[in-house]
Amino acid sequence: MNASTASRPSTLRALFVSSRPISWVNTAYPFGAAYLLGSGVGVSVDDSGGGGFSLVAFLVGVVYFLVPYNLAMYGINDVFDYESDLRNPRKGGVEGALLDKSVHRTTLWAVVATNVPFLVALVVLGAVSGNGPWSWLVLAISVFAVIAYSAPGLRFKEKPFLDSLTSSTHFVSPAIYGLALAGPHWTGELVAVCIAFFLWGVASHAFGAVQDVLADRAGGIGSVATVIGARATVRLAFVAYVVAGVALLFSAFPGPIAAVVVIPYALNVLPWWNITDQGAEAANAGWKRFLWINYLAGFIVTMALIAYAFTH
Repeated sequence: MNASTASRPSTLRALFVSSRPISWVNTAYPFGAAYLLGSGVGVSVDDSGGGGFSLVAFLVGVVYFLVPYNLAMYGINDVFDYESDLRNPRKGGVEGALLDKSVHRTTLWAVVATNVPFLVALVVLGAVSGNGPWSWLVLAISVFAVIAYSAPGLRFKEKPFLDSLTSSTHFVSPAIYGLALAGPHWTGELVAVCIAFFLWGVASHAFGAVQDVLADRAGGIGSVATVIGARATVRLAFVAYVVAGVALLFSAFPGPIAAVVVIPYALNVLPWWNITDQGAEAANAGWKRFLWINYLAGFIVTMALIAYAFTH
């Protein structure tokens, strides 16, 4: 066995870990759910589709936002955050890969190789659906946000407040893209759901930044938390979660019921209401719970979506 063959499994494992498998569902699910509901598919789904539904578009979109999109989002971040990640005790597991320099170039090439074919396919599918221009615009914004967050010359992650807005775009844009591709009629209720989702994303990123205050400052990285401090950031996250729940009250049934989803998120940040910058790393316990709360929230949202499908 030669050296290149022997190193292949470790390289593939590095790419796998870098893509954050635990978070795959966080981008694939919003696209899939939004596309299904936006295309008018209720309790029955078939290949002929209804309301503009395309099984091919659905599957291509779900697979893209499941793996390649996440490899781009996190892989680019792991490559260009290497120096700061070395100082961060959280890195090296489910909360973030610590990519050896030997796989940096491979990671970037893998991002290109896995993303470009899907993006070309989605552009074509957008044209076929008749919703090309809007879907292309949203897809472009989504991909730009992924690149701009970490890539040199842009580094939105180092621009306080823009970092949280961009991170939220990472998770909300797949849903907006699903809607743009399906081409539903936009209503105030639908906008309320999108606003709530975006606020949830802002709150989640802000709270996640709290635990990294010391590591980010040591690495010379700016963030919403390094600028306003850990305590103010926790409170900002709490308020954003609550406002997200309020926004859901203006959505169509059963959206208001789904507003309860924000409660565990808001309660999760409360223990760190008075956290100090020096003790900010303790918020990692809340972040670990956040990762599991996502699955509980996903279950509740799924039940709400099923109820929506049966009542519309």
